[in-house]
Amino acid sequence: MSTRFLFTGILGGIVMFIWSFIGHDLLPLGKAGVHEIPNEDAVASALQSNIGDQAGFYHFPGLGVGPDATIQQKEEAMKKAMEKFATAPSGILIYHPAGRAFSFAKALGIEFATELVEAILLVFLLAQSGIGSFAGRVGFIFIGGLVARHCNQHSLLELVRFPYGLYPRQYADPDRGLSLRRPCGSADVGTTNDSTCA
Repeated sequence: MSTRFLFTGILGGIVMFIWSFIGHDLLPLGKAGVHEIPNEDAVASALQSNIGDQAGFYHFPGLGVGPDATIQQKEEAMKKAMEKFATAPSGILIYHPAGRAFSFAKALGIEFATELVEAILLVFLLAQSGIGSFAGRVGFIFIGGLVARHCNQHSLLELVRFPYGLYPRQYADPDRGLSLRRPCGSADVGTTNDSTCA
């Protein structure tokens, strides 16, 4: 990868990081579809009492069978779980027990590093494509990001009933989508001499 491509990727990463701030703090995207839990203390206490220190990704209703269950037991449990969907709450939960330290500076650093790597990778792929026109490069980056974001949306919608309110955020939020945040990469890489960041 040439110095020009690397510089373009770094510039794209910086633009993405700035867009992260704009999307989260200056636009309503950061809060789209996200709600606080009513009576949070009681819910957190119930989680602590029932899950304890077992951090992880949980879904409910669950099958309620152990890891050594037979195929027949799993099939029967699946039927019961499907019935529960009609009569009981359902959802997903990412759970961490009490005592987890959070560093805002570390989180920002990880976010910036992630966006930097993503931008460099996309610029590398764009350089391999051989697309010469500015419009073609913008289209490559837009469609590539759109496909990357879209490929798991229908699964989330159907399996865990992801709220529709999250979808604008999923596509435009810089932490979750690639499609709306790489104008610099498309401007600088290719066979023409466009060097502006539009």
